[in-house]
Amino acid sequence: MAFLEAEAVDFKTVEYIKNPPSRGEFRELIAQMTGPLSAMVRTKDVEFTAAPFDVNSAEEVALRLSEKPQLMERPVLQGKGKAVVGRPLENIKELIKK
Repeated sequence: MAFLEAEAVDFKTVEYIKNPPSRGEFRELIAQMTGPLSAMVRTKDVEFTAAPFDVNSAEEVALRLSEKPQLMERPVLQGKGKAVVGRPLENIKELIKK
């Protein structure tokens, strides 16, 4: 967020634990993703390793993240009809490039 603020980018923060996205909202987000879908899932998280799932299946990722939003890698940024995982920082820079 500090980078976005320093670049004077207008953004909205979604508190995904307090207000988790629905399965449909995750589907929309996934449809906008650039890069590998697996980057959206915290595959090293103990909850994932205890019950792994196919991180290359859009439908499976949407379902599982809607059930356990804490498994979503963050930050995820949306803009210009695209979505990116905010790590590495270059992903954010590419998304906000004018």
